[in-house]
Amino acid sequence: MPYEWSKTTTPKQLTLWPYRSLPRRGFVVFIGGTAALISLPLLTVLGSPVLWGLLPFFVAAVAGMYWALQRNYRDGEILETLTFEGPRLHLTRHGPHGKHQTWEANPHWVRVETQAKGGPVPEYITLAGGPRKVELGTFLSEEERIALAQELRQALRDHNARTDSP
Repeated sequence: MPYEWSKTTTPKQLTLWPYRSLPRRGFVVFIGGTAALISLPLLTVLGSPVLWGLLPFFVAAVAGMYWALQRNYRDGEILETLTFEGPRLHLTRHGPHGKHQTWEANPHWVRVETQAKGGPVPEYITLAGGPRKVELGTFLSEEERIALAQELRQALRDHNARTDSP
C-alpha cells in the first residue's frame, strides 16, 4: 500500500505517497532499452548520408520519452503526512513543484467523510472539522481509499478515547 502508519506510538503518524509502477531503476533500463532498439535500424544506414537525416528523429524520440517520464516523476512528487499530536491533528501536503499546504484541527471534532460517487475520484476521502474540508489520498486506488477511510475512523476513535480518558 502506498501509505504507512508510523511504527512508534507517539505521535501517531500516517504518511501517504503515490504509487510508482516504474521505479527509477526501471526508468534507466527502459530508456536504455528504447535507445538500443531505436538505434538498431540505424545500423543498416551506418556510413551513409541517410544516417544524418534519420539521426535527429531518433534522438528526438528518445529525448521526448525521457522528458515525458521525468515530468511525470516531478508531477507525482506528493507526500501527505497526518499527525495525531495530543489535542491537535496536523495534515501537511508537500505537492509537486515545491507546493506546501497545512491543515490543523481538533481530532475530537474531525469526521472522515467519503463520497462513493460525485467526487473527483470514486470513494473520495475528506476530513471535516477544522476551518475547512481537506482531501486526503486522492492519488490512491479506490480499494486503498476504502481501506484508508476505515483505518482513519478507527485511529480517530482510538486517539479520542486516549485523550478523553483521565
